Parts: sequence; C-alpha cells; structure tokens
Amino acid sequence: MTEREKMEQGILYDAMNDQKLIEARNRAHDLCWQFNQLKPSERTAASDFLKQLLGSTGEHVRIVNGFWCDYGYNIHVGEKFYANRGLTILDEAPVTFGHDVFIGPDCGFHTAGHPLDTARRNLGLEYAWPITVGDNVWFGAGVQVMPGVRIGSDSIIGAGSVVTKDIPAGSVAVGNPCHVLRKITEADSHTVFEYKKAMHTSAV
Repeated sequence: MTEREKMEQGILYDAMNDQKLIEARNRAHDLCWQFNQLKPSERTAASDFLKQLLGSTGEHVRIVNGFWCDYGYNIHVGEKFYANRGLTILDEAPVTFGHDVFIGPDCGFHTAGHPLDTARRNLGLEYAWPITVGDNVWFGAGVQVMPGVRIGSDSIIGAGSVVTKDIPAGSVAVGNPCHVLRKITEADSHTVFEYKKAMHTSAV
C-alpha cells in the first residue's frame, strides 16, 4: 500500500519522506504562492488558478489573497463560495464545502493529526480525517476546524471557535471547544440590526 493510499484511508502514513506526496505538496504550495501574488483586481486570473489547484469548484468562487493549502485536489467547494484573507486548508483528507459558504478572515480547516507519542510523531507519521461543511454556513473570523468534523447546513460558527466535534444543522455554535449555543429560528429572519450608541453621563 502506498503512503497516499494510507493517507486516503485515514490510517497512519509517512507524510514527510514519501517523494510523490512531497512533489504534490510542492506543486500546491507553488500554485498558492503564485495565486497570492495576484492583484486583488485580477479576478479572472485568480479564478483560473483556483481551477488548477482545487479538486472541484462552482462557477462563482472567490478566495482572497493569503490562501494556503497542502494538496488542493482534496478541496471541493460549491457555488457562491467566499473566503476572506488568511484561509488555510490542510487537505490531506477531503475538505468539502456546500453552496453559499461564507468564511471570515484567518480561518483554518485541518484534516491532519499526529500521534500523541513522540516516537511515532518524530518519524513524520500522521493521519488525516475528512471535513465536511453543508450549505449556507457562515464562519466568523479566526475559526479553526479539526480533523473528522461535519458541520450541518444553515449553521453559524462564532468567531474564534475551535470546532472539535460535529455541529448539527441550523445551529449557532461558539467557543473553545465549540458547542451549540442555540438553534436558528424563524424569529431570526425578523431581527432588526440597528446600532445604538450607549448613553453615558458624567459628573461635572
């Protein structure tokens, strides 16, 4: 069994010493570097780079400069996908996003994990478990998603959350570790977002 086959089966494999995996990562890293040198206005060129790099995409996909991944071919994004700057995807296993996914700045999706014992970890062994995100999911700034997690459609993951377990559909989830705060309800569609300055009085 090749190291890539082990990687794809979610069992321990040698990530650091297999030449074919090293070459695949080098290709993806080079493409990411070239992508990140583009001017923000070069939208057509950016789209072309993403189609070369990613496993599959919708027609309307935007990732802002500052994007890094390990292989690219394991990343699959749906229609109207948007990711702000600083996105990192360690796609040793498949990372799949549905339609209308919105990702805030400095988020990470990490399929790779390592043994807890130092002996095997220092040999370069690791494992990779897939991450799956449904439709209409919004990730706040700085969210980190860990190996093997599934996030249901129509959910919101609050800024700074570390997602270590599955999140059911239609949830507002926050925290480290991330947990469900509440369900999204019909009442949320009637919320009026109005900023009101706090009133302060001072003694003279």
